[in-house]
Amino acid sequence: MSPPCACVFFDIDGVIRDVSRSYRRALADTVEHFTGGAYRPSQKEIDDLKAEGCWNNDWEASRELIYRYFERQGKPRLQVPLDYEYLVIFFEERYSGQNWSGYIQDEPLLVDAAYFQALEQAKIRCGFVSGATRDSAEYVLKHRLGLDQPLLVAMEDAPGKPDPTGLWLAYRQVTDQETFPAFYVGDTVADMQTVVNARKAQATTPWIALGVIPPHVKSEDRQLYGDRLRAAGASAVFAQTRDITPAVVATFLAQLADRG
Repeated sequence: MSPPCACVFFDIDGVIRDVSRSYRRALADTVEHFTGGAYRPSQKEIDDLKAEGCWNNDWEASRELIYRYFERQGKPRLQVPLDYEYLVIFFEERYSGQNWSGYIQDEPLLVDAAYFQALEQAKIRCGFVSGATRDSAEYVLKHRLGLDQPLLVAMEDAPGKPDPTGLWLAYRQVTDQETFPAFYVGDTVADMQTVVNARKAQATTPWIALGVIPPHVKSEDRQLYGDRLRAAGASAVFAQTRDITPAVVATFLAQLADRG
């Protein structure tokens, strides 16, 4: 079999699956519960928080929104009696449920197995770098997409984004070179910043950040959302993951060759 010409790593939430009615719903439920029903964040408020680039973990994002709510009420966060372990349990009861009976069932897929087969046939190696737990990530990749032994770096395997460690772990599973072209496809500011940080850590590797606008973003907000991704480091922003085709990858590789 011919060696790959590039590797493309994908985030999962918002890129491979629509989590607006699962992870984000669990996040809103959690904030609402721990504020005594007084505050439930909107999708836009969650987007605005994640645009800060440091709230990729939805448990931590839930806690931060709770703290900010009480701060607006004049109560310092140090005075908020918030049990983080219980928050995580509450969140996961809604998201995962018993035997995957929770909101995870309400996750439309944004791609199918044929999409990855087309990339592999074009000699593009695929992998996944996600802040989701390994169980949750494998549920969608193996059980729902039917991928056999996908290359996956999950929450348990590396520090959270925008730390680039997870990307490097995935990259090293594909090649031991430092000049092999690599792409990362994500839907958040933290995803784009992760690629920027990977370049800083190893300047000889041609990393390319590709942004995707997740399906929950309303039409009137899509331009702003894309602008945020570009400002954070995206070389291009796409309306959906399926738009990132072998031809798109080939175009970027040709540009790299011209510059090289």
